[in-house]
Amino acid sequence: MLNSNDGYLILTPEDIMEELCIGKNTVYSLLSSGKLRAFKIGTKWKIPRKALDEYIDENITQKGHD
Repeated sequence: MLNSNDGYLILTPEDIMEELCIGKNTVYSLLSSGKLRAFKIGTKWKIPRKALDEYIDENITQKGHD
């Protein structure tokens, strides 16, 4: 995790794997499809914490609404 001076918390794909308990292929699929908003610097993906929180919020299913 990288904390920049302006308050953004930047995550790596490895952080996402740990946070969501998912594999590398799943993380890169989410990134490539745009389902998890991110950007690249060179060949390295960078994911704002806010983007992960938004992804989680959009994918929460409430009991009784499956």
